Amino acid sequence: MSRAGAAVLLALGLLAGTLVAQTGERATPEPWFDEVAAARGLAFEHVSGQEPGAYLFPEIHAGGAALFDADSDGDLDAYLVQSGGLRVAAAERPGNRLFLNRGDGSFRDATEGSGADDRGFGMGVAAGDYDGDGRTDLYVTNLGPNVLLRNLGDGRFEDVTARAGVGAAGWSSSAAFLDYDLDGDLDLFVVNYLDWTLAGEVECVDTTGKRCYCGPATYNTPAPDVLYRNDGDGRFTDVSREAGLGVGFGTGLGVTVGDFDANGRPDLFVANDNMLDQLWLNQSDGTFREEAVFWGCAADASGRPKAGMGVSSADVDDDGDLDLVVCNLGGESDSLFLNNGGFFVDRTRSSGLASLSGALTRFGMGWLDFDNDGMLDLYQANGAIGRRGRIYLDSDPYAQPNLLIRGRPGPRYEEVLPRGGTREPLIATSRAAAFGDVDGDGGVDVVVVNRDAPAYLLHNRAAKRGHHLRVRVLTDAGADALGAVVFAEFGGRRVRREVLAAYSYQAANEPTAHFGLGEAEGVDGLEVRWPDGRRRCFGSRRAGELLVARRSEGSACPEG
Repeated sequence: MSRAGAAVLLALGLLAGTLVAQTGERATPEPWFDEVAAARGLAFEHVSGQEPGAYLFPEIHAGGAALFDADSDGDLDAYLVQSGGLRVAAAERPGNRLFLNRGDGSFRDATEGSGADDRGFGMGVAAGDYDGDGRTDLYVTNLGPNVLLRNLGDGRFEDVTARAGVGAAGWSSSAAFLDYDLDGDLDLFVVNYLDWTLAGEVECVDTTGKRCYCGPATYNTPAPDVLYRNDGDGRFTDVSREAGLGVGFGTGLGVTVGDFDANGRPDLFVANDNMLDQLWLNQSDGTFREEAVFWGCAADASGRPKAGMGVSSADVDDDGDLDLVVCNLGGESDSLFLNNGGFFVDRTRSSGLASLSGALTRFGMGWLDFDNDGMLDLYQANGAIGRRGRIYLDSDPYAQPNLLIRGRPGPRYEEVLPRGGTREPLIATSRAAAFGDVDGDGGVDVVVVNRDAPAYLLHNRAAKRGHHLRVRVLTDAGADALGAVVFAEFGGRRVRREVLAAYSYQAANEPTAHFGLGEAEGVDGLEVRWPDGRRRCFGSRRAGELLVARRSEGSACPEG
């Protein structure tokens, strides 16, 4: 079946699935997103470089994305990570692309002369101001040496990998900037997948005897992740072993950062593929301790590890601590872990996620309030790694529709129709999903990188979107204060949102705290906590505002 034919069939199926109250007939519900990549100038098509009859394992995982402010003009630009073939010389690969926002949510390709067109076999990207100059830098993960791109301003970048000492070769997937030692500069955590080489590739077949991609267990070469300490002079030191991380091997694909044990220090959660996930708790002395099993988030409620890909963290139940959601392989449900202040409880089944998620293979994901009703929703970018199960497109046996899932109190979840939130079904092999408000209208938008297909730019147009408030927290240098926490009081709730870029899969996201307010006209109080624990309060705020929070502003917060 062609892509167009599959789209028609899926659309007809959805058309028959919703009721019109006035007539009792069935009609399509209003979509939450419009796909506008081509119309808005985000012209990017990922190239895996797969050769006919060859199945080189890294090809099926590739494709990363970042939404960040590249030129310090206050709006979100896009950086999309290319691959281009494992047996292709770097100079012949198409290279990564930088798109600058024109200020209205449309983009122009500014790659030419930017210095940002790395030509490694790309996987993902992290974003953060590592050198404290107020500009957001990029770290690109590759199969092969990773690359640190220092932001020079005006959309120009310089490759400083060798000088910084962060170009370790291997197969890296996701990465995160964080200030783990609270010394005021951003350190770097890099998630590695497998110790894989082209020479060591093996051939696998599926149940029908056809060639296919292998799974990670075939190679049995899990890799240790890497922690680089920022030395404050533009250079980093690999402190993985002395920090306790060097002994932890895994098949890492997704990472997120947060203070899960509420000790004032950032911790790390790594989603591993078909291995126990890892929760690295910061011991406040420069070391981490892996405690996922003891905290109950290493595996699902039955004790079975899943094929973890993307991950997101947030306080979804308003109890003041950070919860987790991990997405997994087709045939496995997501894992929803609610933090009970010292341990996690698996609430996947009772929340409704178990029945919603298992049929598709999920990679990029994010917990965001897309309809601004005050509850966090879930978007998932999907695409198979094998040919088992339903085939949606004959031209791409791995292509699948994405999912948009609405959050309800409890938390409970229900799928939003049309599937994926768009009027016309979108079917591709989706990988990274990056989240942010690209046009500043108060609705969270989504950029999705699709393997061997054009990227999506999903413009949020949810018809019944509620009020909102956005808070951008800055460091003294003027960069985003990664690791800060914002609390807003409205409607009898105290809602927590993080200043966080590292979540989803191989992606960097807008680190602005976004509050959906529903019908509330504003917030009664707003508190900002910087990563070093210092607090400032900003009083009541009206809905629709973008507050830029600096430590020199606001007022002292009440004790307690």
